[in-house]
Amino acid sequence: MCCFSLSVGVQLDPEQTGFIAVENFTSLAEHHELQLDPSKLEMLLALVQSNEHGHVCYQELIELLNSKRSSSFRRAIANGRRTLQREILLDETGLGVYKRFVRYVAYEILPCETDRRWYFHQNRICPPPVFMAIITIVQIIVFMCYGVMLNKWVLQTYQPDFMKSPLVYHPGHRAQIWRFFSYMFMHVGLEQLGFNALLQLMIGVPLEMVHGILRISLLYMAGVVAGSLTVSITDMRAPVVGGSGGVYALCSAHLANVVMNWAGMKCPYKLLRMILALVCMSSEVGRAVWLRFSPPLPSSGPQPSFMAHLSGAVVGISMGLLILRSYEESLHKQCSWWVMTRPPPLMTHPLAGAESHAPCPIQARPRSTPLDQQRRKGCKNMEGVK
Repeated sequence: MCCFSLSVGVQLDPEQTGFIAVENFTSLAEHHELQLDPSKLEMLLALVQSNEHGHVCYQELIELLNSKRSSSFRRAIANGRRTLQREILLDETGLGVYKRFVRYVAYEILPCETDRRWYFHQNRICPPPVFMAIITIVQIIVFMCYGVMLNKWVLQTYQPDFMKSPLVYHPGHRAQIWRFFSYMFMHVGLEQLGFNALLQLMIGVPLEMVHGILRISLLYMAGVVAGSLTVSITDMRAPVVGGSGGVYALCSAHLANVVMNWAGMKCPYKLLRMILALVCMSSEVGRAVWLRFSPPLPSSGPQPSFMAHLSGAVVGISMGLLILRSYEESLHKQCSWWVMTRPPPLMTHPLAGAESHAPCPIQARPRSTPLDQQRRKGCKNMEGVK
């Protein structure tokens, strides 16, 4: 790719104007001796042929060769879709089992046909979606260990030994930091574990395949932490167990993304499936509320709180919808925007005023070369023409 980029810059932009003629670049891309990725070559040709002014910005080509997709590139692809030989991914034939599953995931998660094709051609088996699988396996192992130890598989929270576990979170034990996370491995009974494990595998694994382990693990753990923090504020007498905070963060983020991109989503029976998912999630919340305030059996203390479900849903709709809106956008930009739209907690801290006057480190901007200045000037002139 580097050799290809240098040849493009030397052969087609000798005057260093920042632009390349469409005819010259098309000829080079079709007859170049290097073997380019077919999907990437197809995107390159779609980009150059969709330009109305006869040349292409050199920087956009470099970003595409480096697997970066700018907003201007996406607009060009949207305008030049007629140049793609196979617009619909469903027309692909002769696919193996794994590739058919990847295509199914693409239609389940992504709302745009161009994004679906991009993900389909760029997807690789490694790294596999291991985060949700590991979390589910650990939850099952912990539940089985406590089931054998307590000889009870339903409503385990009625056993005093269960509530004494070092994994259960209770607001009175908030000094033990690990409990803010570890409670996600404990479950009330087989019914809660089965519901959470099913959603983690059916929704979490496809989301992790598309958006990556970093985004999905961040969203899941944010829902878990939000659950324990919410219980510490709103229901201080009750413990909390189960991974419902993370599960509801994933589910609500995915459902919100489907609603926001309803016309572009091509998953079959999407309305019926959404109604069914909302009914199941509401039923689980209702069951948790019933166990909290009207336990079927006399217990020695308060039953687990249901606030983790609600806080996880809030995290999914706010933070999750932002993270899942564009799978190729950098994660630090998405999280920075989400943090900037939230009220900073330091504003309520007694030392907030002193910290706010601390000097900010000043970083020197990298010095640009004359070639970069000419390219930026050429791109700005091109935008003025548009």
